Amino acid sequence: MPFTIVRQDITRMETDAIVNAANTALAKGGGVCGAIFAAAGSAKLEAACRKLAPIETGEAVITSGFDLPAKYIIHTAGPVYRDGASGEAEKLRSCYANSLRLAVETGCESIAFPLISSGIYGYPKKEALRVAMDAVQSFLQSHELDVYLTVFDKEAYTVSEELLGEVADYLDANYVEEELELRRRQRNQAVFYSVRELRSSAPLDEIVGNLDEPFSATLLRLIDAKGKNDVEVYKKANLDRRLFSKIRNNKGYMPSKRTVIALAIALELSLDETNDLLRRAGYALSHSQVFDVIVEYFILHGKYDVFEINEVLFRYDQPLLGGA
Repeated sequence: MPFTIVRQDITRMETDAIVNAANTALAKGGGVCGAIFAAAGSAKLEAACRKLAPIETGEAVITSGFDLPAKYIIHTAGPVYRDGASGEAEKLRSCYANSLRLAVETGCESIAFPLISSGIYGYPKKEALRVAMDAVQSFLQSHELDVYLTVFDKEAYTVSEELLGEVADYLDANYVEEELELRRRQRNQAVFYSVRELRSSAPLDEIVGNLDEPFSATLLRLIDAKGKNDVEVYKKANLDRRLFSKIRNNKGYMPSKRTVIALAIALELSLDETNDLLRRAGYALSHSQVFDVIVEYFILHGKYDVFEINEVLFRYDQPLLGGA
């Protein structure tokens, strides 16, 4: 998955590189920095860092990962937050941009970040997250890289309270218990079988001729109809290029429900169009699933930013859009 959020100890991430929220002296510190030094092997990492120190705020350098699962550690010095008007956002953005650039130049295919400067450096977490999101999204527009943001505090990973309130209200009005949803499906299934029995005597050629358009064919038709191209769609859907290629070239391949919904969001489909695309892959939206109701809210309100949707899904402990 190109960009996702995880609740995980960054020292346990099995990515090609992890990012250390360092100080300009590249000295062992506290918090995330101290944890990375301890897990990598303090003596070895301190010796490697001494050869590269000092660095400027926003700059990034790279060392071996030593005892970490990650092959490399990219060290970047985040800004100390003062008042938000002293160039902090630009410097913080440089931390992400320079770290991502260095990862690609080193041949990395995956990288994990902490929320830089949001600890003892005092950067407000919501603002720090917004800078991180913007920087990563911008970089991924022209590069292929799996990026993870490791966050322990889900309160930091959220959009406006107004939007959260609207989503909560929509959930209250539309979420139903699974048992009630099951009864509704059973009623619909009974109608389906009744119709099927009426058509059971139809010739085989007629039945085969009336099969639905395959998922991949529907997707490609929609991309053309919406005036978009493949790259625009899979990047906006937060999907890996290889996964999209598999969907495009293998007519029998059926992606996950999350992938189908991500594609619907990227194509800015209406709710009816989204339901049709899901049906062709064997899925449906259900009001007994919190994930589905949240997605439905965004589609009905014409909000098609997959990263904004993922912020809300993360807040509700739901799986995120994109991926396999």
